[in-house]
Amino acid sequence: MNLLERFTDCNLDADYDEVKKNFSLKIPANFNFSYDVIDVYAKEEPNKQAMVWCDDEGGEKFFSFKDISDMSKKTANFFVQQGLKKGDRVMLFLRRRYEFWWIVPALHRIGAIVIPATTQLLKHDIVYRNNAADIKMIVALDNKQIEEEIEAALPESPTVEKLVTVSGPREGWVDFHAELEKQSVEFDRPTGDAATTNEDPMLIYFTSGTSGYPKMVAHNFLYPLGHIITAKYWQRVIDGGLHCSVAETGWGKAVWGKLYGQWISGSSVFVYDLLGFTPNLFFSKISKYKVTTLCAPPSAYRFLIRQDLSKYDLSNLKYFVTAGEALNDEVFNKFLEKTGHEMREGYGQTETTLAAGTFPGMKVKPGSMGKAAPGFDLEIVDENGKHCAPNVTGNMIIHLDKVKPVGLFGCYYKNETLTKEALGGSFYNTGDLAYYDEDGYIWFVGRQDDVIKSTGYRISPFEVESVLMRFPGVLECAVTGVADKSRGQIVKATIVLTEEYKNRKDGLEKEIMTYARSNLATYKIPRLIEFVDELPKTISGKIRRVEIRQKDQKEKNCH
Repeated sequence: MNLLERFTDCNLDADYDEVKKNFSLKIPANFNFSYDVIDVYAKEEPNKQAMVWCDDEGGEKFFSFKDISDMSKKTANFFVQQGLKKGDRVMLFLRRRYEFWWIVPALHRIGAIVIPATTQLLKHDIVYRNNAADIKMIVALDNKQIEEEIEAALPESPTVEKLVTVSGPREGWVDFHAELEKQSVEFDRPTGDAATTNEDPMLIYFTSGTSGYPKMVAHNFLYPLGHIITAKYWQRVIDGGLHCSVAETGWGKAVWGKLYGQWISGSSVFVYDLLGFTPNLFFSKISKYKVTTLCAPPSAYRFLIRQDLSKYDLSNLKYFVTAGEALNDEVFNKFLEKTGHEMREGYGQTETTLAAGTFPGMKVKPGSMGKAAPGFDLEIVDENGKHCAPNVTGNMIIHLDKVKPVGLFGCYYKNETLTKEALGGSFYNTGDLAYYDEDGYIWFVGRQDDVIKSTGYRISPFEVESVLMRFPGVLECAVTGVADKSRGQIVKATIVLTEEYKNRKDGLEKEIMTYARSNLATYKIPRLIEFVDELPKTISGKIRRVEIRQKDQKEKNCH
């Protein structure tokens, strides 16, 4: 059993053109994921598996939907006892701890707003988030001193009233597990003003901050329904199967792949609470627990194709998808050669659910994000709002004039000006540039701020980076534009070298230039190369090209 038929009449096993034409959602009044999905499974199929959890220390747990329902109700009672109510903001630092899958549904039951955060944050990051969102409670695990960073942030965080730890007793913190034992398993659905509505804010994610301070992206209680397409139609999760998405709970990818759409579709989720990505350990877990569908970033697949896959039983794995960065041909072809399976790409933002993808019935084109997702009226337009012809780069927008997609964010929390700019017109501008090919497939070019304009050409930094990354000595690189009087901008490559090449810098710049000339159009060739020890990145690992541009501009002004 799955609940798809309760929320859509569309056959999600059909080919893309049919689903794109016919897809629609049946929207319940006052939908709440905890009551209308988790509790329904707990009542109608209580033993249905919801989650398989393991870690690197031999820990292993299996949860049915009845388990999740009961534990989230007890957790909701705990939160109410601690003074939480509808609309309160709660920040979670839980990595991949299984408590996350009790706590999030518990907060949904109350109507409190969930704000996941990564355990990589430092004091100043936490202070900013506490005050930006008026955080009332923080729930955390003891991981690499994150509790110490949180404590250090408290004197500058006046709204924070309670700290809760899932890692055992700690002075000044409420012991989650000790208090949970005292709670009732009964928790009635709130009524009247305490009940949640479809438009209430349910979940806030801070953006990655590639070009400035992170914005607060708020999603309402319908957001989980938007992930039906993500899970069932793109990831192809299987009713009764076991899906794995490689993501920490601090990032939006976690609820894309570890919670909402998967459970609605009847799939269990596999959660491996790893401390660091080790390919052989990862594949051994995938093999042991018989994972059926997998979603991972291209960087993870790059590690995986170097493994001797014959050591693992991957016969249960039926479908592979990837997102987060463009997929390199070499990785795609090597993975296909080793596994017999194609990888299918997808595209979305913190502000959206899956907005484009390579879906059933579509030919796979490595490096392309595919076509617009069912439920999304996505288009690439020029500066005048006209539809772009093939191979013409334009702005990627999502139309709002006919219908707002379920899963598109409701607002930038506490920022009416930004919200009006983004959602106040007939379309939402993603801020990304892309182009169509002759078959209507969409190819990502870059963020609008990152695209380089040189001698009348628009140059995608991703395109140049993907070529330079094939050079054996390049570990990482970031391509940016540098102001130039004659060309407008010239292309600069900032490069981190592999260990074996770090001591060979003499003549290496010329060698890389020669390689670039053989593999790139003349106007795309880097005119400047800088070797650095590391690239500036956001906490989520995205390259901050804006920081490189600012540094170059500052140095130019100094001269």
